Formats: sequence, C-alpha cells, structure tokens
Amino acid sequence: MKKIPVIPVLAGTLAIAASSQAQQNTAIPSVDPHTTETKAQRDIRMKWWREARFGMFIHWGLYALPAGEWRSQRSTGGFSAGAGEWLMHDVKIPVADYAALAPKFNPQQFDADTWVSIAKAAGMRYIVMTAKHHEGFAMYHSQADPYNIYDATPFKRDPIAEMGAACKKVGLKFGVYYSQAQDWHQPGGAAYGGHWDPAQDGDLHAYVKNVAAPQVTELLTKYHPAILWWDTPVDMSPEDIRSLTAAFSQDPQLIANNRLGNGVAGDTQTPEQTIPANGYPGKDWETCMTINHTWGYKTNDLDFKSSTNLLHNLIDIASKGGNYLLNVGPDARGIIPEPEVKRLQVMGTWLKANGDSIYATAASPYKRQPADWRYTVKGNKLYLNVFSWPDDGLTIAGLQTPVKGATVLATGQKLAVTKDAQGTLSLSRPTTLDAVSTTIELVLSGPPVVMEPVLVIQPQRDGNYQLGATTATLEGNTISLEGPEGRNNIGYWTNNQDALSWRVSTPNAGTSQYAVQLEYSCEPGSEGSTFAVFVDGNASGVTGTITPTNGWDDYRTMTLNGTLSLTSGMHTIRIVPKSKPGLAVMNFRTMQLKPVTP
Repeated sequence: MKKIPVIPVLAGTLAIAASSQAQQNTAIPSVDPHTTETKAQRDIRMKWWREARFGMFIHWGLYALPAGEWRSQRSTGGFSAGAGEWLMHDVKIPVADYAALAPKFNPQQFDADTWVSIAKAAGMRYIVMTAKHHEGFAMYHSQADPYNIYDATPFKRDPIAEMGAACKKVGLKFGVYYSQAQDWHQPGGAAYGGHWDPAQDGDLHAYVKNVAAPQVTELLTKYHPAILWWDTPVDMSPEDIRSLTAAFSQDPQLIANNRLGNGVAGDTQTPEQTIPANGYPGKDWETCMTINHTWGYKTNDLDFKSSTNLLHNLIDIASKGGNYLLNVGPDARGIIPEPEVKRLQVMGTWLKANGDSIYATAASPYKRQPADWRYTVKGNKLYLNVFSWPDDGLTIAGLQTPVKGATVLATGQKLAVTKDAQGTLSLSRPTTLDAVSTTIELVLSGPPVVMEPVLVIQPQRDGNYQLGATTATLEGNTISLEGPEGRNNIGYWTNNQDALSWRVSTPNAGTSQYAVQLEYSCEPGSEGSTFAVFVDGNASGVTGTITPTNGWDDYRTMTLNGTLSLTSGMHTIRIVPKSKPGLAVMNFRTMQLKPVTP
C-alpha cells in the first residue's frame, strides 16, 4: 500500500476525492461492455495485449514548450516530483497565461513515421499517446473544444490521427491516454489540491457533459484506438460515468485500464514507476515507467536509466506476467530526446536475439524469484534470463518436468544439463555471456511442473529470527508483496481474512522464549488494527495494535505484547488480523524474534 486511495497513480495521476472503499463497492451499472463477458471471451480480447509485453508511452503536450521552467521557476517536488507535464500546477500558472503558449507551439519536426519506427526498432508492440493530459490541451483536432493543437496553434495538424495511421502501417497497436476529470484549463475541471485561478471554478458535472465525455466519444469513434488509458479518478455521478463510457459499446475489443474508478474495474492494473514484487497473479497488469524522472519533456532532467536497467525491468516484469509501458517525452520541436532513443535501440538489439523469452510468455512457475535470473514460460519451454552467472554454477531446484535440451538463445550453443540425487539440475556455463542477460531456453517434455522447496527460516548467529516480507507465505487474494528489491514490504492488506506465515526451525533443545518486534507503516486514519501471532495454529499470547506512522512509506519498529514460546523442531508462525477499522491492516516489512534470557 503506497497511497490512499489505492487506485494507482501516474505522473500527475491521483484519485483526488474518491474513497477506495466507495470505488470498490459502488458499482455503476451498464457502463462497461465487458462486465458480462466469459473468461474465454476475455482471453480472446486480451490475447494480443498479453503477448505484446512491451509498449511505448508518449507524454507530449504544451508542457514541452516551457520544458519544466516558467519565468525562472521550475517544476520541483510536490505530488508530481517535479515532472515536466505538471508545470502549470506546480508553479500555479494562471489559465490565460498558460494558454498563451499555444500560439507559440509549432513542432515542425514531428514525424509520426519516425516515432513509430523508433518504437518498432525497440521491439515495442504497441504505443499509448497522450490525447489530453491534465493541462487540458488536446493533441488532436477536437470538435468539442477549440483548445487543441489543430485550432489553437500554427501547427494545424492532428498528431493522434497521424500516429494511428503510422502504427497501422507497421502493425503496431495504437492507444490513447485521456485525463477524464483533472483539467486545469476548463471551468469545473478537477485539480489536485484545489484550484488556484478563479477561471478554473465551475461544475465538474457540466465539464464532463460538455467537454470530457464528447472528447472521449470523439477519440473512440474517430480514431478507434485499441487502448483507452484513463487517468486521475475522482468521485463522479453515475450519469458522468455513463456519458464517459457511452461509446464503449461501439468497440467491444477496446481495452481500458483501471483508472476511471467509480466502480468500473477496467481491464488492467497500472502500477507506476515500480515493479510489484509478485505481480498481480490472475490479473492483467502493466508497469508504466519513465526513462529519466519526468514524463513530459524537461530540459534539466538528464538522469537517464541505463539500457541494462531498462532491460532488466522488462525481463523482471515479463517473469511476473506483466507488460512494460516505457515512456518517452518528446520536446517542443517534435523530437524524442537522443538519450532515450539510444537506450531504446539497445533494447531492440537485445530483443531481436532474445525476444522469444519475453513475447507471448507466461509468468514464472516459481513463486520466489532467484537473485541472479528470472524465468518465463511458453508452452513446453522454460526460459532463464541470467543477469550474472553464479560463481558456484547455475542450479535449478524443484523442476519436476524432464529437460530434453538447453540452448543459449542468442548463439545457439547447446548446454549440458545434469541432475543430482535430490533432483537439482545444473547447467554448464556458456562460452559467451551477454553483458545484459544471457537467455537460456530449456525444452521440456511438457509444460513445466514445479514443486518449490519449502523455505525454512533458520536462526541467525545471535539466535534472532528475521521473518521478512520476501520470505513470507501470503494467505489471501488481496495482500501482496510490493516495493523495489531490497526494500520490499507486504501491502494492500485490505482484507482482515488475509494472513502471513513462515516455517521456522528451532534447533535448541527444550523451550525458548522470544520477544517479538514488528517493523511496519500505517497512514494516519487507518490505524487501530489488532492482530495476534499464532504458532502451529494456536494463539501464542503475542498481540499488537497498529498505531499511525507518517504514511505508508514511513516505517517504524514496535515491540509486541507478550512473549513467544518455541519448542525445538519445526513450526509455522502466522500473523492473523483480528480487527481492521481503517483501509488496511498495515504495511509489513519484518518481524524479528529475539531470545529472552531467563
């Protein structure tokens, strides 16, 4: 759990006023044509998207012209973390002053074929482009509002139409992003933190009726995008939602994300700037991420991720069953920055040789990811993407399906596979290792069947036990492992029927006593959850009550009530919630057992 509400946020995306509980429980009828589709029908509709795995996000608008700076003021910090497309909001630019940028916006070097060729060469299979971001400026020829790139600028062209046509020519799917409620230009449009200019004041419902809904209908009926990427859900009336989705029925193959809110589940989960530690099992999901730190172009953001980092992200996401929507931010001339293009070129070169391990693959059959490599699956093939070959050799435990052969995908080298008495496989080291990731294709006798070894926590040298987020067994459908590697936590603990458990080994004879400490976080307003620690299904007498921290990302340590008793042998230790008055039980990081001296 990162923010409340739990609807994910993007580059200026925020669930501004809606309670997540209301969004989950207040379903709006007859607004989603997919609510009655069968699993088989959904599988057909989502097939191309699931196979694509890699797409390009494009944030381009008027904000490319000031490029993160306004009259010596820069877009820094705050909710947007200084993203270029949030300049109008962060600096509180009056509506009329910002709109005066439009007559100066003339991106003559924009070429849709060039942009699409960059995506194609990078190995991307689809593109999602901003049709209108929070600044309220439409990047297509809108009949619903003259504040658009065709009517308000000297450019007099329609980039959305041109990008759609360019994608069609080369076989890429094309989608559009639309900020349905947050609009800093139009009266009545929502604004995170409130309006700063009287020109923004007005009625949200009138704004949806007169601007947002007509523009969404335009986009769907005129351009027929494969994807509609909503953003920034706020509380709306059922009529607002019906009008925004009125054109959905005309395109039953449309894929829409989960950011409309208000009871509309959407098709895809949208984690932002992070890779969920275990993905979203059973759900379609897509991590959206920037190459540097900003979504929209910003001249002073030159901290670009390396191509190796970006490829490792793609591999990691694919191994968890997700897609990678990687952003570029073109400048005011219509040019994608060269550092971004170069990194995409490197990614494309690697994917030409190793793409079989990414495209049309399923998630790893293993619940826990190895430190040095990732798995993906395609039929009777198990792929290993090895970031660094282990010094003591690469071994695979728990794979039950016989291996018929192992090949280095890029070079065709055949590798020797041996099996020890315990069933652990060992792979011979390839002659040439890829500096980014060496891809191994294992051909099996059938789909991979895995019996993952039970992880048993042993005491440390000082006798302490560390029961962490990554070693826990998650019991439930809501609770999930999240956060970057090395700083993982258990989040989205919104169901008090969910629990955590570990297997531990106590080698000491007799009974040992332990004090229990918990590292956790809890946003103010969600505190008060109570829980108990169980050992082998029985209450241990150790309990705790969650007090607030400064937010979901602010962790602190508390000592629980009672002392834990463990006899020698194997035990299952569980954390079981008893009550949850707020949104979530807590964010959990570690539980430590410390021996108590008699």
